[in-house]
Amino acid sequence: MESNLSSRERVLRALRRQEPDRVPVYVTVTPQLAHALSQSVGIDSYTLADSPLSQNRISYHELLVALGNDVVGIGACSPSGNPTREMGNGILKNEWGVTYREIGYYSEMIGHPLANAESVADVGRFNFPDPLAPGRFDLARRVTETYGDRYALCGDLECTIFEGSWYLTGLEKFLLDLIQEKDYVFELMDRMMSYSIGVGKELLRLGAEIIWLGDDMGAQQGMFIAPEIWRRYLKPRMKKIIAELRAQNPQTLIAYHSCGSYAPIIPELLEIGVDVLNALQPSARDMELGYLKSAFGGQAAFFGGLDTQGVLPFGTVEEVEQEVRRVIAAAGLGGGLLLAGAHNLQPDVSVQKVRCIFETVHRYGRYPLKV
Repeated sequence: MESNLSSRERVLRALRRQEPDRVPVYVTVTPQLAHALSQSVGIDSYTLADSPLSQNRISYHELLVALGNDVVGIGACSPSGNPTREMGNGILKNEWGVTYREIGYYSEMIGHPLANAESVADVGRFNFPDPLAPGRFDLARRVTETYGDRYALCGDLECTIFEGSWYLTGLEKFLLDLIQEKDYVFELMDRMMSYSIGVGKELLRLGAEIIWLGDDMGAQQGMFIAPEIWRRYLKPRMKKIIAELRAQNPQTLIAYHSCGSYAPIIPELLEIGVDVLNALQPSARDMELGYLKSAFGGQAAFFGGLDTQGVLPFGTVEEVEQEVRRVIAAAGLGGGLLLAGAHNLQPDVSVQKVRCIFETVHRYGRYPLKV
């Protein structure tokens, strides 16, 4: 097996379902864990993106590359003329007009600018962000210039349609109005789709070879949207986005993220052009990685799989090592695996355990695999 591939070559081979020299890794973390990691690796300053839809995916490059990530994330940030603002009392407001507050490990939304929308006209009056606003891709450009020749560039475009839409209305309202087929909901999804297409094309122009789409569709025991609802309203819009991106670069690798169980729609995701399935939450129903590899490994690669609900926060270092080995054994044979957490790693995962992930991949993830 050829050795000493660059990280970029390693990732692209794996996602094209070929065996590289070893299993590649792409870990993402929350700000609290990034701070702990910075002390561990001795890096005093690192990137924290002002990005309402992509922050944890496109931050902390300096730390994560030093630890061993093979992928660097790029994405859309707030434009230079409209950054996220502090409104007082710990409340922040981003360029979309969503207000939120830091609660626990994440920013929780507390206000939605289209919470009272009822008509297409209401959506028409909303000032949608310009996907090409000045300054939006300044960070992506700098990151590409620094890392693009050695690392795989993943353009983050999660919250692609459904999530970006309900962020503006609130989840309960959006779901109820979708079921009632209120006209404004479809206009809103179309506007979100257009924004995503604009951002995605620019990320490709900057050098991204992987575009990471996604909308959370799953809970622990199944999808919280009926598959037929996804099929009717979200599938055709996702298909259009993928077609637009592929028209710009036919070699683009399309990854799709959903937390939880989304097994019922996997065949249709592959049908519309998804190449890589993420996040592969092992505790979710019908998302067992070995089964997915056997069922879909001839059509898709797998990105994620590490148990961020149980083993990583609550297991011992030895159990974390076994978890990494489990994922490699389940999906690594023949290539097709980009190892990652099924979610961002949070501060309940120790620095020692994060280091264990990378050390275990280097010990047991080299091809030919001995699993």
